[in-house]
Amino acid sequence: MASRHGHQKGRSGHGRAGATVNRTLRLSDVARAAGVSQGTVSNVFNHPEIVRPELRERVHEAARRIGYRGPDPKGRLLRAGKVNAIGVATDEPLSYFFADPFSRALMTGITEVCDENRAGISLVSTASQTVLSWNIGSALVDGFILFCMRGAEQLVVRSRERQLPFVALSTSGGEADVPSIGVDNVDGGRQAAAHLLALGHARFAVLTLQVDASGTGAVTREAMEDSVQIEGRDRLRGNFEVLAASGIDVSKIPVFQTREDRRTVLYALETLFAAPEPPTALLAHSDSIAMIVLDWLKEKGRNVPKDVSIVSFDGVPESALTYPPLTTVAQPIRRIGRRAAEIILDPGDAQVHETFEVELIVRGSTAPPRR
Repeated sequence: MASRHGHQKGRSGHGRAGATVNRTLRLSDVARAAGVSQGTVSNVFNHPEIVRPELRERVHEAARRIGYRGPDPKGRLLRAGKVNAIGVATDEPLSYFFADPFSRALMTGITEVCDENRAGISLVSTASQTVLSWNIGSALVDGFILFCMRGAEQLVVRSRERQLPFVALSTSGGEADVPSIGVDNVDGGRQAAAHLLALGHARFAVLTLQVDASGTGAVTREAMEDSVQIEGRDRLRGNFEVLAASGIDVSKIPVFQTREDRRTVLYALETLFAAPEPPTALLAHSDSIAMIVLDWLKEKGRNVPKDVSIVSFDGVPESALTYPPLTTVAQPIRRIGRRAAEIILDPGDAQVHETFEVELIVRGSTAPPRR
């Protein structure tokens, strides 16, 4: 009989704290156990200051006895219409947020705004297409910052399906109906090329971002123009605009795509420096690429900047700590992160389009070529 009675208590949900509960406990269960109204229980958990101390303790004791742990915060937040959290979505693996220098600098700006507003962050990866819809659809957030490397279109589509505010930090073409924040990549490309020209360089090569699925090898200018990788495309436009205006035949300048990793960058470097007349100036379209280049040139006994000058792009904090420090086209990464977070927490103009200026920071990785 004892075991039968215990079984019945577990099913009713009104047994001791350790009893088995076969359904989700509600405020009404606590109200019955405490012998008070459901409204009183709600006030105890949500507005305890208006309930007498002895009544609060009576309700809490009843809740402990039946195993009720409090209202579901998700339900309360959803009923309020705001969860006070930002989703940051990328088409890269989650490790990208921690491994990539640009991403770390961007997240610094985002987290500063979240701290100031006591808001949370949800990191969302859509690297696997099979979980893209689920990850975007299930994130409990007020809106999304889309940090798109390649799959901007899918992230935009899924964000629109959620009917939440979103802002893209990189899109496939600056569409008028896609809220976005970015930098003037064309102008940055111009500044990088103009600096190397002013130093007297005439033999150039470009190491750019991933253009197609292979992520490695030489690419044509036509392929770059057709690429959905807007940063690399526009930086190359700026590079070539200035070089062509100076009389250099840009059709003869080798352009190699990379995944910003050692394997693809080294493939490009080994090909370029096996040529009879290797470049004296490298235009690297990210600091991550340039840092790999520095290591390889040092291993090969080539001096930077005497043998090879390098101008990179991004201006991540690590670019000032290399040897020699990198000359780089710096974008205000932290400010971009802050502005994106502000837009999600206080949407205002849903169709915002903002472009930040870039700045060439001259350091030790550039110098006139050897005579």
